[in-house]
Amino acid sequence: MKIGNRIFDVENDCYIMGILNVTPDSFSDGGKWNDTERAKQHTADMINEGAAIIDIGGESTRPGHKQISVQEEIERVVPVIEMVKKNFDVPVSIDSYKSEVVEAALKAGADMVNDIWGLKYDRKVAELTAKYNVPCCLMHNREKAEYRDFHTDMIQDIKDSLSIAKKAGIAEDKIILDPGIGFGKTYEHNLIAINNLEWLTELGYPVLLATSRKSVIGLTLDLPADERVEGTIVTTVMGVQKKASFIRVHDIKENYRAIRMTQAILREGK
Repeated sequence: MKIGNRIFDVENDCYIMGILNVTPDSFSDGGKWNDTERAKQHTADMINEGAAIIDIGGESTRPGHKQISVQEEIERVVPVIEMVKKNFDVPVSIDSYKSEVVEAALKAGADMVNDIWGLKYDRKVAELTAKYNVPCCLMHNREKAEYRDFHTDMIQDIKDSLSIAKKAGIAEDKIILDPGIGFGKTYEHNLIAINNLEWLTELGYPVLLATSRKSVIGLTLDLPADERVEGTIVTTVMGVQKKASFIRVHDIKENYRAIRMTQAILREGK
């Protein structure tokens, strides 16, 4: 899969998507990187520690978050996208579900669209993704964690997103799937989704796992957001075992090392 100017071996390797939240209120790093200079240094650090993609988001999507205006979101993300593209040779993903923000980001140089609503919130996002011929990550999400059968309903939801993508003209080799840990799911649903990641890999697309510091870890270990690194690493190891192609995290170095070690064991040093 090509993202930006880089080729990713999504069948045989696993890559880190580093999180760069330019928000004042994200659940674990709100306000840390909304200054462009600090964002620049943090990007450099993430790349040095092993991040292969930088995912830039301008609106917190934590549970109970307050939606901000399109203009405010654009003003947050565009300068940072331009800064990253100017200073680093790394693919950039825009974490947004609003077409106006996505278009502004793509014009600013973003190489990929990461949509937490799987193209269902704003159908124009699918059209823009096809128009700019960039990859997209389609995340599973629901308004409420209500299912008749979690497995069946989740896969159908994902297939609905895939249908939207295909109708818009998004190429098969430009689609990544995300189980949406922490979105539209109960605590138990989140654990089931992580433990059954093959539900998505069996659909034939690369899979991205994004569990970093999330509530499923906090609830399991009874820990605040800044003490969930070890819990995140466990999910990363399981992701690699279950053939995830991308891991989206805050703590790059620790998860990068976990990926490499897991791969060495699975490959038996070959």
